[in-house]
Amino acid sequence: MSENREFEIVADIQVPATPDRVWEAITTGTPAWMFPTDQWPAEFPVNERPSHLISRMDGPDGWFNQLEHVIEPLPDGRASIHYVHSGIFADNWDQQYDGASKHTAFYLHTLGQYLEHFDGKPVVFTDIQGPATSATPEAFDQFKGALGIADSAVGDKVDVMLDGVGQLCGDVDFVNENFVGIRTQDALLRFFGRNYFGAVVGITVHDFSAPSDPAARSEETAVAWSTFFASVYGE
Repeated sequence: MSENREFEIVADIQVPATPDRVWEAITTGTPAWMFPTDQWPAEFPVNERPSHLISRMDGPDGWFNQLEHVIEPLPDGRASIHYVHSGIFADNWDQQYDGASKHTAFYLHTLGQYLEHFDGKPVVFTDIQGPATSATPEAFDQFKGALGIADSAVGDKVDVMLDGVGQLCGDVDFVNENFVGIRTQDALLRFFGRNYFGAVVGITVHDFSAPSDPAARSEETAVAWSTFFASVYGE
């Protein structure tokens, strides 16, 4: 039996950027902090730059997925964002809601990191998914151990040699049982413990080093982290 039910995820954050810069980040700049959304078949019932944006996708039987951002200026060039993600989950409602709400907190944190450290820089986005063996209950703990951050806290330094990747140096900017964020001099590395939500461990790399050949860099990044996955979980 279908368990289709509506959901709503609400978050309020402050970011070190003006409303105009936030608007750029949530419209054309999503590969820099989340993932590319330019191919989404979304409509925009509200499109009031730079203060209010609603994007919405509708499907059969009343299905919909909607994102709303209300952006307001704050003193000192900052802005507040009121974020609402609403829609309908089809089946496994509790697990989907848990995963989506926790991902929301991580993505919005990453938005703040991007705006503070890399705003406006061109980005090379790479998404790497772990093997099926990374879907086990202990897989993300195993992954954090391999990264050398099993007991790390936000603000801790990372300086570790990784198979395939080489020397990784940066700062832990987010860490909990589900996700890890590491910020290097020229990249945001996001690690997703989606094994907790019935999937595999994943990585996104947001590379701001401005390589001369972005496609080649993305392929190189994917190969490097796939090699590391293999060293952690086997082929």
